[in-house]
Amino acid sequence: MERVMGLDLGSRTLGIAVSDPLGMIARPLETVRFADDDYETACRRAVELAGQLGAGRFVLGLPKHMNGDVGIRGEISLQFKAMLEEKSGLPVVLQDERLTTAAAQRILISADVSRKKRKAVIDQMAAVQILQSYLDQQH
Repeated sequence: MERVMGLDLGSRTLGIAVSDPLGMIARPLETVRFADDDYETACRRAVELAGQLGAGRFVLGLPKHMNGDVGIRGEISLQFKAMLEEKSGLPVVLQDERLTTAAAQRILISADVSRKKRKAVIDQMAAVQILQSYLDQQH
């Protein structure tokens, strides 16, 4: 199996996680910081990393409201998905990301990570949650 990259898109950050070559375990990779709504920069970096790591697909978190509706952030993710597919030529799978940031926050707090360090890695950990959810569904 090929590596899979997990993405958690925000308005100024892109959390990135990557799977092991067997596609079983997700690990944090990096957080891309960019100017407000500069999704081109985020997309370029994700495509670059996918090439370096030999990733065969992306899993992008799709933010939904608790009732399942897709709001403005979800619409932005759908546009990012189209941009990513066009620039990378790789498939992009959407994964429901409801509560992933909260889950990532709980994990970091339980690991006694300081508030400052949590802020630096929360997006990567949310990407790990998104990707691990997807990987678990595949096995």
